[in-house]
Amino acid sequence: MIPQDAVNRMLSPQGRLDDTDRAILRMLQQNAALSIAEIAERVSLPYTPCWRRIQRLTRSGVIVGQVALLDQHRLGLGVSVLVAVTLKRHDEATLKRFEQAVQEIDEIMECYAIAGEKDFHLRVVVPDVAAYDRLLKSKLVHLPAAASVSSSFALSCVKYTTRLPI
Repeated sequence: MIPQDAVNRMLSPQGRLDDTDRAILRMLQQNAALSIAEIAERVSLPYTPCWRRIQRLTRSGVIVGQVALLDQHRLGLGVSVLVAVTLKRHDEATLKRFEQAVQEIDEIMECYAIAGEKDFHLRVVVPDVAAYDRLLKSKLVHLPAAASVSSSFALSCVKYTTRLPI
């Protein structure tokens, strides 16, 4: 990981994102398939300075990758489950084992360590309730040090975005 002060130095002479950087990032969040020429035109920059900005934003760690976003329903993954997990123990070794185990389960799309009554919240996608039942019984209840696993099925998605508010 790049130290924050090094990131700040890479971003702009003032050590922060400027309006042009933000405009480029908003465009890439909306459509990462845009060509550099298209982005440059939209932000009124010549091609090479635009390319350099994108490279700088990537080197600094602001841009961490480019992906294709897929429609889970069209791929037959129509059920989203929000899963709350409480652990029996909270020592460093247990937390690392739990976090590693979560990384190995493809159906877990997101995992957050949280404060409160529960220790982690997961977002899981599966084709149907029966598939979730199999996943629950075969993997989720066997996560390292899991004391309890509770599931809530999403009825509909009111908002989903990958765009950060920049």
